[in-house]
Amino acid sequence: MDLSIRPISPTEHTALGEITAHAYLDDGLLDFGADDPYLETLRDVPRRVAEADVLVAVGADGTLLGGVTYAPPGNPWADIAGPDEAEFRMLAVARKARGHGAGEALVRACIDRARATEGVARLVLSTQPTMLGAHRIYHRLGFVRTPERDWDPIEGLSLLAYSLSL
Repeated sequence: MDLSIRPISPTEHTALGEITAHAYLDDGLLDFGADDPYLETLRDVPRRVAEADVLVAVGADGTLLGGVTYAPPGNPWADIAGPDEAEFRMLAVARKARGHGAGEALVRACIDRARATEGVARLVLSTQPTMLGAHRIYHRLGFVRTPERDWDPIEGLSLLAYSLSL
């Protein structure tokens, strides 16, 4: 699939919020389904844009395929990153675009941003154990599991940590 990665435009905020929310809902990743309070965070793209970097994958025809939130060191969107680490979150690809390279291209863009940032030694992320497609991307791109950094943001939700030394 021919696609490009770029910063999100304001006209795409709502669409990316829905792609992200549906990726989590449709894959059964939210404990409370459509009533899960995390849906508000997933849909609040304007807040993410104001506080972090949001990148999107766009098809050759201009179709929005997915997006990711990139948090440089010290950013409030970082959950597990240390002072010399960047982090990405909320990697989501529309169901119809999965398997065509959009997710991998978004992760590669985060790697490139981290490498271009002075003082960043690692790129880190948290993922749910059932996100197997994403895990394949991470392994393919050289991320390694860092189980000592696994964590539980809320009771009953365990997240796996991965890191990539830059």
